[in-house]
Amino acid sequence: MNVYPFIEAEKAQPDGNVKRSCELLEVSRSAYYQHRTGPSRRERDDADLTTHIADVHAVSAGTYGAPRVRAELAARGRRHSGKRIARLMRTAGLCGRAPKRWRTTTVPDPAAALPADLIRRDFDVTATGIDTRWCGDITYIRTWEGWLYLATVLDLASRRVIGWATADHLRTDLPEQPLSHAITSRRPAGPVIFHSDRGCQYTSAQYARLADRHRVRLSVGGRGQCWDNAVAESFFATIKTELLDRRAWPTRAAAHAAIFDWIEGWYNTHRRHSTLGYLSPAAYEATGRIAPPVRQVA
Repeated sequence: MNVYPFIEAEKAQPDGNVKRSCELLEVSRSAYYQHRTGPSRRERDDADLTTHIADVHAVSAGTYGAPRVRAELAARGRRHSGKRIARLMRTAGLCGRAPKRWRTTTVPDPAAALPADLIRRDFDVTATGIDTRWCGDITYIRTWEGWLYLATVLDLASRRVIGWATADHLRTDLPEQPLSHAITSRRPAGPVIFHSDRGCQYTSAQYARLADRHRVRLSVGGRGQCWDNAVAESFFATIKTELLDRRAWPTRAAAHAAIFDWIEGWYNTHRRHSTLGYLSPAAYEATGRIAPPVRQVA
C-alpha cells in the first residue's frame, strides 16, 4: 500500500479539516481512519490464522488442501470454518495437490484361471474389521537408471500400507514380497481376502500357492475396470502426486529411500485420510487396536 497520501492527510489533520485534506489527496476518510487505528481485530486474527495455516501446509510438504488443513488445525485446538481457511489459503497463494487421472498399466494373462470378485467395489472402511480384506497393485516409477516398480498391500479397513516392496523387474516375486510381509507382520486371526486387478503376477500359479498356504482368498476385478481396485489406484495417485511426480529420481535407491520415508514417516502415521474422518491410518487403527509395524523390503 502507498502510505504517502495518509501521511499527508495526517499532516493536515491538526488544522481540523480532515475531510478537505482527504478530498485533495483522493483518499477516503474511512481509509484514513483505518490507517490511523491500524488493522481491525478480524484482520489481526486472519493474519495469525494464516501463519498457522502456512505451518500446516509446509509440514505436509505443500500437499494439504483446505479440508486437511482444517482437520490438522482442529487437532491442534484451533477450530475454524472450511470456507475461512480456503479463503485465507487463496489469499496467501497456498493450495493442495490434486491427483492426476488414473492410467491403466495392468498386463493380464489371457490363459490364467481368474478368481471371482469378492469385493464388488465395496470399499467401506466399516464393512469388516481390520485384517479381513486387503488390496494391492503395482505401479511404475521412472528413474535415470530405468524403471523402478512398486508393489503394495493395503488394509481396506484402515487404508494403511501393511506391506510394500520395490524391484527393477515385474516378476511375480515382486508382489509376493509385500503379501508375505503383511501376513508375517499382521498375523491375521482368520482368513483374509486379497483383492487386485487382473495383472498376470496376481493370477499366476505361483501367487495362488502363496495365498493358499496362508489362507488368503484371492479376488480380482473386472477387465479394464480400474474402479474395481479403486483403493489401490487411489493410493498410487496420492504417492505420485505428493512425492514421485514432484522431482526427478537419478537412481532406484534414491526413489526407494524416499518411498520408505513417505510411507513409514508420513502416510501411515501422520497423513490425514478423508475416508477415515481425517485420521491417519495408524490413528484410525489405534481407535480399535494397536496395529503391528509395517515391514518393507528393498
